[in-house]
Amino acid sequence: MKLKLIFINILALALFAGSIKAQTKISAVKKGSKIDVTIGNLFFTSYIFSSDEKYPFFYPVNGPSGVSVTSMRNGTYPHHSSLFFGCDRVNGGNYWQEGLERGQIISLREDIIENDGPRVVIENECIWRRPGANAPVKDFRKITISAPSPEIYQIDFEVQMEMLMDVTIEKTNHSLFSGRMDPALAVTNGGTMINAEGEKGEKGTFGKPSPWIDCYGTRGDKTEGMAIMQHPSNEWYPSPWFTRDYGFFSPTPMYWPADDKASVMKKGETIKLKYRVLVHAGTNETAKIAEEFKKYAAQ
Repeated sequence: MKLKLIFINILALALFAGSIKAQTKISAVKKGSKIDVTIGNLFFTSYIFSSDEKYPFFYPVNGPSGVSVTSMRNGTYPHHSSLFFGCDRVNGGNYWQEGLERGQIISLREDIIENDGPRVVIENECIWRRPGANAPVKDFRKITISAPSPEIYQIDFEVQMEMLMDVTIEKTNHSLFSGRMDPALAVTNGGTMINAEGEKGEKGTFGKPSPWIDCYGTRGDKTEGMAIMQHPSNEWYPSPWFTRDYGFFSPTPMYWPADDKASVMKKGETIKLKYRVLVHAGTNETAKIAEEFKKYAAQ
């Protein structure tokens, strides 16, 4: 009997140790003007906030294969920086396209709040500035990175925008949270872009309100992609999407404003927005993106 109890205790300890080992450790380290994040022993992403960049952004955003699912600009669209948050036509300034003199989102502080555990949490405070004008917006970002499974990496991006004066955002297709896929995964190269309603490609998704869009494709023998979800608590939910078959997608409320008028916010007003990014192996079906959105919506 005593030997049996000892055996049971040893087995329980082994199972407990195995469950601890199975937990993926996620780590972040700040190096100059970026924070590097690793999942297990694999490099996942850098959050870059250099003072000579237009805005903070994530690059690369590596899929389970170890290769980035996003791209970092090109000659035609140098203002597409992988995975980012910004906006054009804000009180006459441009906090999206190239040209720092037109406007810039500048990081004031970057703190790693949680580290070396099942998730990494980063806090980032930013000011929107341009020469010769008062700053119209300050924003506070909470970034949570986790790995729900070996084949899904997750970025939760929460941002609170505070209006430092009366703010007018004219109609623009360049607004808020956006992703630019690696060309190899884009529709133009045989990839798939699909929304929650099952509509595909730029033709099926452009201007359509939808809770999420997933983009995926095949490189070599690996199929992987990235989904962007907008939380139901968001202002303007579900925002229509600005999509391009070459790999750009963004829930963009400012391009379809109410009554086709400019979006106006008063001084002191705050807007809270939440997005979830799932970087995944396989297709939207094998990654169960629809089920993952239901979980996200319930939070």
